Amino acid sequence: MGSPLSPAIADVYMEDFENKALSSYPLKPKCWYRYVDDTFVIWQHGLDNLNDFLQHLNNIHPNIKFTMEIEKQNQLPFLDILVTKIGKEFSYTLFRKPTHTNRYLNAHSHHHPSQLQAIIKSLTTRSIRLTDTKSRKEELNNLTNY
Repeated sequence: MGSPLSPAIADVYMEDFENKALSSYPLKPKCWYRYVDDTFVIWQHGLDNLNDFLQHLNNIHPNIKFTMEIEKQNQLPFLDILVTKIGKEFSYTLFRKPTHTNRYLNAHSHHHPSQLQAIIKSLTTRSIRLTDTKSRKEELNNLTNY
């Protein structure tokens, strides 16, 4: 394992990297949010300029390479959230990969009841914290159906 300081140092470095990258390119994204190694960007300058910007980012340091996923059908997964563009606004709900099975622990297994309860509590908390008010009811209903 690495030093406990490694994540903090990496975060400080990436912040400096981003500042240099964004200030050295003539076009700026509308927004730039990063969590660890995932970045959510809204780019309003067209696909050709976006590809040039990606190339610019990848030419700054030989060991730091960005990849890009573009929205499909006005949707883009970011971390555990599915962001949907509706007009000029965004909606967000939980994102599940196509291989997700909604299986965590068998309710009839020999795990301690507190472990089973903790799964339910954490899934409920996740549904409440990571969804907008429009999607929340549906997400909580999903929990009761399993």
